[in-house]
Amino acid sequence: MDTYSVSQSRAAENRGGAVLLTSAIAAALGSFLFGFDTAVISGTEGTLQKLYSLSDSLLGFTVSSALIGTLFGALLVGRPSDRWGRRPVLMVLAVVFLISAIGCGLAWNWYALLFFRWLGGLAIGGTSVASPVYITEIAPARRRGLLVAVSQLNIVVGILMAYLSNYVVAFVLGSGHPAVWRWMFAVAAVPSAAFLIASGLIPESPRWLIKKGKRSMAETTLARFGHENPLREADEIEQSLRSEKSGGQERLFQPRYFKPLLLAAMIAAFNQLDGINAVIYYTAKIFREAGASESSALMLSVGVGLTNLVMTLVAMMLIDRVGRKSLLLVGSVTFVMSHLLAAWVFSTSAPRWMVMVALMGIVGSHAYSQGAVVWVIINELLPNAIRGAGSAVICTLLWLLDIAVTWSFPPLVRYSGALVFVFFAVMMVLQFFMVLKYLPETKGVSLEELQTQLSGA
Repeated sequence: MDTYSVSQSRAAENRGGAVLLTSAIAAALGSFLFGFDTAVISGTEGTLQKLYSLSDSLLGFTVSSALIGTLFGALLVGRPSDRWGRRPVLMVLAVVFLISAIGCGLAWNWYALLFFRWLGGLAIGGTSVASPVYITEIAPARRRGLLVAVSQLNIVVGILMAYLSNYVVAFVLGSGHPAVWRWMFAVAAVPSAAFLIASGLIPESPRWLIKKGKRSMAETTLARFGHENPLREADEIEQSLRSEKSGGQERLFQPRYFKPLLLAAMIAAFNQLDGINAVIYYTAKIFREAGASESSALMLSVGVGLTNLVMTLVAMMLIDRVGRKSLLLVGSVTFVMSHLLAAWVFSTSAPRWMVMVALMGIVGSHAYSQGAVVWVIINELLPNAIRGAGSAVICTLLWLLDIAVTWSFPPLVRYSGALVFVFFAVMMVLQFFMVLKYLPETKGVSLEELQTQLSGA
């Protein structure tokens, strides 16, 4: 190949890489909103409990109201995503995020707030399925871990920005201002509008295009994304889907899919049983319980968010090098240490800095292991023909467990915070041995090869 041809090839590859990265980031704006909407409640729960005279149980329900929406969002988005495409679904979810942010800011009573939080949860649940599926399907095997981890990075950045936004709003208006909680919620309207615009500009998933018989469009899209051999990859995808469809193979619950579904369900379950959302939703509350003032609790929450971000960046550098399984195994160990430290803190009169260390350990362990791996590996494990519907079912399980953990956390901590964190530590011991025995390594393996290994398709 002459010098001109080589330079042209490199230029095309660079353009493809830019389109790939831009599309992944655009889709991952949904994940940013997922993280923002998840964590923003931590700055408002104290005010809301006083404003509406909520018991610990009703406070848990209020915080969980968005999570109830996630169940519906995760369960309902799979079929529309498979039928109409990944991009249109992302656009609809952006609109729902926008309505939720404005509605929460204008909520006229507790019931209105619950409804708009539920609506935001609907978008979170849908995005938890649609964004990682889209990124998984556009990414070459060698970059898939990194690019899907962009989705997790945006969740983490969203969480950090929610903590930071809460602190800034409280600083500007004053933590005692009656409208401070409204502005904390309403800020999400800005990234929601950006997500709506960005999702309308990205190409459709090439795997979805082939599934719908649009082979030539898929080849063009694969080339735009910088895939090395679009024709060969299109052939592999087409062959995979053809074998899936023979004999009605698109039905979700059948013996050939039990293994990938059970493995994906296992990862999703441990993702919630690691205790991360008990910490994320109640960060400020935990610091207040340890004696911090309202403003100090919000400021310390930013530190936890920064830990989350730093460790997620570490995971992004490692996930395609050391693999998904290794991160989960090492993360299980540091999780156990961090949860046992948190249990000790709750059972003794430990100094405030020990509370910070315990929470940073839990959040950091999640960030470089479960947090970075979950959205990658769920969609790697699920076969092409059922990825949308299968991911919806798995994410529904994830959100159901999230509701259980979040709703029960305030009354359980009041009863015995130490026992709660001991339970999370035991779950991480169980995760270590289950992952070690049953989970295959998916690093660098094409989706079609994984499908053959796990389901024999």
